[in-house]
Amino acid sequence: MRIAVGLSGGVDSAVAALILRRAGHDVVGVTMKLWREGRYAGGDFDACFGPGEEKDVAEAAAFASSLGIPYETFDCADEYEQEVIRYFREERAAGRTPNPCVVCNRRMKFGLLPRLAGERLGFDRFATGHYARLCERGGRFALSRAAHAAKDQSYFLWGLSQEQLSRAMFPLGDLQKGDVRRIAREAGLPMAEKADSQDFYSGDPDELLGLAPMEGTIVDLSGRVLARHDGYWHFTIGQRKGLGFAAGEPMYVCEIDACRNRVVVGRRDEAVSHEFRVDPATVNWVSMAPTDAPVECRVKVRSAGEPIGPVVYSNGTVKSEGGVFGVAPGQSAVFYDIASDALLFGAVIK
Repeated sequence: MRIAVGLSGGVDSAVAALILRRAGHDVVGVTMKLWREGRYAGGDFDACFGPGEEKDVAEAAAFASSLGIPYETFDCADEYEQEVIRYFREERAAGRTPNPCVVCNRRMKFGLLPRLAGERLGFDRFATGHYARLCERGGRFALSRAAHAAKDQSYFLWGLSQEQLSRAMFPLGDLQKGDVRRIAREAGLPMAEKADSQDFYSGDPDELLGLAPMEGTIVDLSGRVLARHDGYWHFTIGQRKGLGFAAGEPMYVCEIDACRNRVVVGRRDEAVSHEFRVDPATVNWVSMAPTDAPVECRVKVRSAGEPIGPVVYSNGTVKSEGGVFGVAPGQSAVFYDIASDALLFGAVIK
């Protein structure tokens, strides 16, 4: 089988390609080039988007050469600006918490890149180094959490369509991160100990927003002013650190009021929601067929941590007796099966 592997220059995608090549597949390496010099300054830590891309591409090319597989790059910088950076900018400006990795996966990594690669190279399946598992369930292509729960990336893949999943492969889904690094070391791969990317952008996010500092207030739930800030877009629901003031107990962001440039904070229990809504238009059914019936399941509203449950989803409303901490409009709510790791569906929090 001819398989295109999205190579990032990191250890995960390299080992994914190595596993597939050892299994006897005809492997080709492909990479999106997203960075354009002069557009942004960026920073010097590992990220998907930044000036370090040139080095990453060189490392991916060297790896492909050592493995003896074809390698191609595709200039996707303009599309990335329109699809991901513009989305990030608009969501932040509206006071919401964006999830650029979800949008990038759906529109770019599993959208534009396979299309361009298919036109030039032709292939049967498209593989990446994501930690997630893919199978067929009830006539659907189903996603589930990876064997290494702490590295699981299924949360970022909820937006993939059935067509995209039908040609996807995740060779690392059943592996632990330590196993991946061991395979890389035994194969003599130079990226065996390379650090994982920590965020989607290597620089100051303010640079992407282009917003001038604007003084506003941090208030408690009664409206009492506790501190001042220079822009509501620096905060997100559930945030505790970096609030700029000291209190007798930990305080968390409960609400972002973009119209008033106001950030509302409260105790942890005041940042817990027992009911919230998602945008029904954004619901993507993955491991289960669409239904109008209530679904008892578990939910994640941020990438870190375990799914919380039980919750009940019904027509865009999510109810949780125990409560869910830090429900942030704009972020993803991803729903998992009660009894298994299957990713049932996902949506954007409204």
